[in-house]
Amino acid sequence: MSQTQTFQGYAALEAGEKLQKWDYEPATLRRQDIEIQVTHNGLCHTDIHMRDNDWNLSSFPLVAGHEVVGKITQIGENVTSFQIGDRVGFSWIRNSCRTCEACLRGEENVCRQGYTGLIVGHHGGFANKLRAPADFAYKIPDALDSASAAPLLCAGITVYTPLRTYLKHPGMKVGVIGIGGLGHLAIKFARAMGAEVTAFSTSIDKEDQAKEFGAHHFQHWNTPEDLKQASGTQDLVISTTSSAIDWDKVFNLLVNNGVFCLVGIPVSTLNIPLLPLIFGQKVITGSIVGGRKFMREMLDFAAINQIKPMIEIMPLSDINAAMDKVAANKARYRIVLV
Repeated sequence: MSQTQTFQGYAALEAGEKLQKWDYEPATLRRQDIEIQVTHNGLCHTDIHMRDNDWNLSSFPLVAGHEVVGKITQIGENVTSFQIGDRVGFSWIRNSCRTCEACLRGEENVCRQGYTGLIVGHHGGFANKLRAPADFAYKIPDALDSASAAPLLCAGITVYTPLRTYLKHPGMKVGVIGIGGLGHLAIKFARAMGAEVTAFSTSIDKEDQAKEFGAHHFQHWNTPEDLKQASGTQDLVISTTSSAIDWDKVFNLLVNNGVFCLVGIPVSTLNIPLLPLIFGQKVITGSIVGGRKFMREMLDFAAINQIKPMIEIMPLSDINAAMDKVAANKARYRIVLV
C-alpha cells in the first residue's frame, strides 16, 4: 500500500487570507484510519471562523471543511467496519479519549479529556482527499444523497442533539429562533419528532418558507403583539442565531420548567433575568454538535423521514465566493461545494 502521495486542497496560508490552491503531503495512513476521495463539502460558518482564527485554534496552512462526504479509497489494516467504495461522512470531531464516562455513553462531544477537531491541527475536506480515524466516519444511508447529507454532519447534528435530549414526548412546544442554516433544519427535525413548532425570526418575509419547512406558527421577533401571544407557551426554545439576544423576551416565551438552549454563539453578553429563572425553574443551557451515538441515529432518522437541508451547490473552486456569500448572510440556507 503506497503511503506517499500529494493531496490537492484549498488552504488559507495565513489567518484571514483568501483560500488558494495548495498541494501537501498527507499524514501517513495509520492502522485505524481510512482515506476518502472527497465529493461533497457543506460550508459551515465555523470554517470562516477557522480561516480567520477568530477562536485562536487554527494552524496554518489551514485546509478547512468539516461536513465532508466521499468514498473510501484506502483502509488501514485494523479497520473492519468499512470497505473500499463505501460512502461515508466526517464531521467536526476527529477523535476523543474513548475512555471517559461521556465517551462511553457515545457523547464524545463532551469528552472529559477534550475531543480532537477534524480541522484543528489537521487538514479537512476542502481537498480532493482526506485521511482520518475510521471510528469517526459515518456510513451515509442509501436514502440520503451526498449533497443533502453533507450539511447534516454539522448543522444537522447541532440541532438534532438538543431536540433529542429535551423533547420528552410528542406534542411538546418548540420555538426556533433564527431561520437560517441551523434553524431551518431545527424546524424540520422538531416537526418530525412530533413537536408543535413555532419559528421566531426578525425577517417577516420568511414566514411562508418557515411553514414550508414544517413550522406550525410564525412569530415576528420585533412585533410585541406576536411575542405576547407566545408568552409562556414554549417548552423548549433553541436559539440558532449569532445576533444579540433580548434575554427578557426569551424567558417570557418559556413555560415554567422550560429550557432555553443556545447552539449559536450570540454577540450579546450573558444578562439573564434571575427572578424568572429561579421562580419559574427555567433552564438555560448550551449544546455543541453531538457524539457518535446521536450522529448515527440522526442520519438514519433523516433518511427515514427524508429530512434534507435547503442547499445551493457550488464548485469547490468557487470556495472564496461561497465564503463571502455565507459571511454576508446571503446563503439559502447551506452551500455545498462539489
